[in-house]
Amino acid sequence: MTEISKPDSVRSDDYSAEARAASKVTIIGMILDAVLGVIKVIAGAIFHSQALLVDGIHSFSDVASDLVVLGVMRLSRQAPDEEHPYGHQRIETLGTLILGSILIAVGAALAWENTLRLMQGEADIIPAWPVLAAAALSVVGKEWIYHYTRRVGLEIRSDLIIANAWHSRTDAFSSVVVLISTLGAMAGMIWLDVLAAIVIAAIIIHIGWKFTWDSVKELVDTSISAEDTEMLKTIARNTDGVRNIHELRSRKMGQDILLDVHLVVRPDISVSEGHQIGVQVASGMREALDNIRDINFHIDAENDEEMPPTSEELPSRSGIQRILERHLGRYPANTRLRLHYLENKVHLELFLEAGADTVSETQLEKALADYPWFGSVRVWVSNP
Repeated sequence: MTEISKPDSVRSDDYSAEARAASKVTIIGMILDAVLGVIKVIAGAIFHSQALLVDGIHSFSDVASDLVVLGVMRLSRQAPDEEHPYGHQRIETLGTLILGSILIAVGAALAWENTLRLMQGEADIIPAWPVLAAAALSVVGKEWIYHYTRRVGLEIRSDLIIANAWHSRTDAFSSVVVLISTLGAMAGMIWLDVLAAIVIAAIIIHIGWKFTWDSVKELVDTSISAEDTEMLKTIARNTDGVRNIHELRSRKMGQDILLDVHLVVRPDISVSEGHQIGVQVASGMREALDNIRDINFHIDAENDEEMPPTSEELPSRSGIQRILERHLGRYPANTRLRLHYLENKVHLELFLEAGADTVSETQLEKALADYPWFGSVRVWVSNP
């Protein structure tokens, strides 16, 4: 099994740059969230808009999530170490899970409170026009920070930053709902304001559930998509020297992909050629998906999914040499022995120099015929 990974120095520099970019965009978003939260809560309370008040609480939940993001990104973007050779990206996954859980809890509480208000008929005051101005300001600000944060998240391949971007966009969506409901309330449908608060809470719950479920799937090592898996298998099959690929396992760690690949090659090639074929397969896969971090490839001489498992009782090289010496009484000088372990049998090739003591294939077949592990033997003699 051979592992092909990105160089540690490159990965360490990448982690530092990504952490800085993530911290910068998160701090900017946190400041914007705090300012908008204060404006919306005050405006909602003074100008009688329950929807805007809930929207303001949503903005303060963004501030809380931003604090979670800052702490998690600092930890998850550390370079791999001896205790964590694959890195710390699972901390980011855990952070996304926590963020999603916070959203679900906040959304559920707000939905429950405003459902009770709607059922009890507490909506009886028409919101004032400053509510429209506060909601419009929130839409513009949150839509801008959404695009900025999402762009950074894609650049540094961070699900957590992308999740935080969508958290910001839910604030923009909810502010649009506030605008519509306020206009409706001003037109006489006062109950629209409370209904809008419930809709906003439902949006928050939906986004939180998506983040939570995606994080759970990653923590239990869910594989990449079937389409990407088949694409990688096709790349392997089309690589010169590969006869088949009979196993490809994948899992994600943050945005990084880890692969285990079993490649079937001709049984008579050298170890170094088999390794080079694996390197070419790994290179092709990385060109197709640039977020593949580690590829473990195993070179097989046969498809061991279709064959019985190779027996541990098959003799080793030194054991076979001792058997040859015992039966032949001598081991030809300067003999090179090549062994092929195929179909739970051992197939031998002996390479003899011209002029040395020779052994015929018939002699060897007769000597080894009673051994259950014996498959075949070939004797090659070099030209003088």
